[in-house]
Amino acid sequence: MLLSQPPDNSVKSKNKSNTRMKQRPDKDRSEVVPASTADKAAETERNRLLAEMAEQSTDMISRHTPDDWCFIYASPAVTHLLGYSVAEIIGMSAYELYHPDDVEDFKRRSPSVSYERGLYTHTYRFRCKDGHYTWLESTSRSIRDPDTDELQEILVVSRDASQRINAEQASRRLARVLEYSSDLVAFVTPDHRVTQLNEAARECLGIEVPEHDRLLLKQLFLPDSYALLQQEAFPQALDQGRWRGEAEMFSQARQCVIPVMLEVLAHRTLDNRLEYYSTVARDMSAVKDAEAKKQQYQLEIDHAARLITMGEMATGLAHEINQPLTAVVNYVRGIQRRMNLEQSVTMADIAIPLERISSTALRAGEIVHRMMDFTRKTEPKWQMLELNPLVDDLLQFCANSARRHNVEIENRLPQSLPAVYADRIQLEQILLNLLLNGIEACHRDSDETSLKVWLDASMVKADQVIISVQDQGPGLPVADPEKLFEQFFTTKADGLGMGLAISRTLIERHGGQLQAANREGGGAIFSFALSTN
Repeated sequence: MLLSQPPDNSVKSKNKSNTRMKQRPDKDRSEVVPASTADKAAETERNRLLAEMAEQSTDMISRHTPDDWCFIYASPAVTHLLGYSVAEIIGMSAYELYHPDDVEDFKRRSPSVSYERGLYTHTYRFRCKDGHYTWLESTSRSIRDPDTDELQEILVVSRDASQRINAEQASRRLARVLEYSSDLVAFVTPDHRVTQLNEAARECLGIEVPEHDRLLLKQLFLPDSYALLQQEAFPQALDQGRWRGEAEMFSQARQCVIPVMLEVLAHRTLDNRLEYYSTVARDMSAVKDAEAKKQQYQLEIDHAARLITMGEMATGLAHEINQPLTAVVNYVRGIQRRMNLEQSVTMADIAIPLERISSTALRAGEIVHRMMDFTRKTEPKWQMLELNPLVDDLLQFCANSARRHNVEIENRLPQSLPAVYADRIQLEQILLNLLLNGIEACHRDSDETSLKVWLDASMVKADQVIISVQDQGPGLPVADPEKLFEQFFTTKADGLGMGLAISRTLIERHGGQLQAANREGGGAIFSFALSTN
């Protein structure tokens, strides 16, 4: 609100007369007459209305001396804005209340001061009565003598600008944060045109600033990821305000795909219309690389663990291979002796020994192939597996170790078990490690009664099979079962303490948890769950 002239209660009016004069239209121009009574009444009413508006306005209206800007009038709004009463602020210089940094800005007519059509607009900080500073925006104009053009006073209309200034400062701070953020930030219109990219996005994606006006969002993403945005991200953001998920962007600078964790936000106007979207993408390249390396390291550890297991079983496996090889040698020697003694030996005569040589050699070959498959370095292959055939093969593989320790091993799995979703090599590694631990725990001398180790399974949920390896040994060697799964913890004189730790990691990859407990009646039980889908 701006008054064209001050209210009529000014204390420093220098007007010589408030009476308007007009000349007669006749020839005697030296004689003048007062303005009409109606003109005077209108002028008086106008001044009264202006004064009333000034008194009731929520904006502070003030008049100042032109030299030192002392208050010569202030409307009651001064109390609301600054905390001073009208009487307290009259005679006080505005320069006393300016923030020190803003005084020079005003004097130098800095960018915070604008001029248009005779009016100055200035945004500055003024000290309140309680000592704190508040932001004001003032519009001022000069009041001059109509005859002499002498500057008489300054009329100012001031309003509280704190909320607007604070909002602008917050917006500028937020803009700086977004501009210098390491995340890739884009602002997108409802029709998926990119209007702005922050510095990180421009550099990472190889986008020049002038290209913003003609840049489409689909140019930043791979086709599958852009389809995901259209079909899921934007609809969810429009409905719920935000969407979060993984996507893939393409960098023109690097000429490569960039995996990102993407967040899409929908921004609305005050009347709840969609104004624009913003996308915030975090480059996950380093994380994905680290995960790939970690997975590779884990594969190396798993492979080493399988080699260690084969090393521990080497004596038994050598004996198991040696048996069929010895049998083959014996069959061959028998054929040689017969051929030396008899001059006419037909194929029919040696058919049975040859058949036994073949089957025995194949059995030795199967043992070698199983060892090679178990120790081969391979990527996980997830598939549906029947448990009973797998367990039967493992028991046959461990049979010689069980005999050496005088232990009986059994398959007690129900025949009706459904197939489970797992990697065959990893599942074999888990079960083999648990079986060998149970066999060693149940060791008995040949003249003692043998103990048992067996595998069992049950269905707790419709889509989950609980597999357990149980034994009749002395039970867990520690009071806290979790101690067993710590890396390098072992109770064996020649153990590495990695078997159970690796087994638990492998089970976690299958979505389960390997647990240990003492059995009722003696022995230990190790169990875990596998999904059937």
